[in-house]
Amino acid sequence: MDLRATKLKLQIRLRRATNALTGFLAVHTLRAGRLIPLHVMSNAAAALLRTVGPLFREHRIGRAQLAAAFPEKSAEEIERILLGVWDNLGRVFAEFAHIDELWDYDRLQGSGRIMRSDDSETIAFRLRDDGKPALVFAAHVGNWELPAIAARMYGLDTTVLYRRPNLKALADEVAQARAGCMGTLLPTTMDAPVKLADALDRGSHVAMLVDQWYGPGVPVTFFGRKTLANQTIARLARHIECPIHGIRAVRGPDGRLQVRVTEAIEPKRDACGKIDVEGTMQVITSVVEGWVREHPEQWLWLHRRWRED
Repeated sequence: MDLRATKLKLQIRLRRATNALTGFLAVHTLRAGRLIPLHVMSNAAAALLRTVGPLFREHRIGRAQLAAAFPEKSAEEIERILLGVWDNLGRVFAEFAHIDELWDYDRLQGSGRIMRSDDSETIAFRLRDDGKPALVFAAHVGNWELPAIAARMYGLDTTVLYRRPNLKALADEVAQARAGCMGTLLPTTMDAPVKLADALDRGSHVAMLVDQWYGPGVPVTFFGRKTLANQTIARLARHIECPIHGIRAVRGPDGRLQVRVTEAIEPKRDACGKIDVEGTMQVITSVVEGWVREHPEQWLWLHRRWRED
């Protein structure tokens, strides 16, 4: 028994030491990235991940998912898409290191890292000025950090649900980086839904990512295959009637980004007129599928969206 307890203690200490070292390296990699001009780091990170990405198991995961989602595409097309996924991910990493300067936008000149999107701006300003709460869903498309930055830059009161990294040092660094350029950040804790409902009650715009597999979620169909979606946004809509919009940041061929906001989606309702949670999550998932079909190389195929029972 003593030997077993000693072995367990050693394993725990080793895990803590490994996590501390990994967190230290990740934090200082981000800080070092700030010393390199963004356009240089973006190109370098994209080239690096295009080279080494195919060596990781995530590449095989992405290949299998793409083949299932797009059975009509050839193996060569799928590999091209996957290289685009790694390219985009490298640029996201680089942009995160410079997150406080990512909003490089000149509306009058049309120059800068952020491209104009007049229709989306009109919707954003309407949401800002109508004095009402709203729910906003996003996905791992293009640069998924940018929508929260854009909302703040457009002057919206926002509350953003996010998942903290498992490494404490990295989690603290990420939270500090985001805090300077986003709205209120709310980590995914057990009481998060209550806090999100309170935010809606006070008129805030509550935003969250909705495109990852979620074990306790509701069943939806994505690219013709069953999966599970986090139903939090639909449950909030059922509890507090308010518009639901989608937002994403699409990357152009030159690496620049454009924020796109949808008009309010029409949620599904039950026989009593209340929002149907599962049906509404299917509507949202179908919108995200449309985004992915438009730019498959910009979605994060590297996480498992479908899982076997």
